[in-house]
Amino acid sequence: QVQLVESGGGLVQAGGSLRLSCGASGRGFSSYVMGWFRQAPGKEREFVAVIDWTGGDTYYADSVKGRFTISRDNVENTVTLQMNNLKPEDTAVYYCAAAPGYGLFLDPDEYNYWGQGTQVTVSS
Repeated sequence: QVQLVESGGGLVQAGGSLRLSCGASGRGFSSYVMGWFRQAPGKEREFVAVIDWTGGDTYYADSVKGRFTISRDNVENTVTLQMNNLKPEDTAVYYCAAAPGYGLFLDPDEYNYWGQGTQVTVSS
């Protein structure tokens, strides 16, 4: 079992930056694929970014490519989402999630464990 806790959300102006962190407790963090997802009011949860268990392979949604960077530290058991050049359409609750296995997973149904979410609001 893995417990996930996100932090770092907040209110920022368009063009600004935020850094989200997800701390994991429990066994086997380094063997999990870690993803970030987001959900805006009235919309379905959508994929944002994913990183494989080694930290060597990543994939991003087209909407955030070039602006967001996902990374992980398998010693500190954390995964981070650096978000730059934020836009109002990035406003959502952001969730980190963990999936056992190897590869890169974009489907939220592949993920077994979820954090409680952190709110990101970008003003225009």
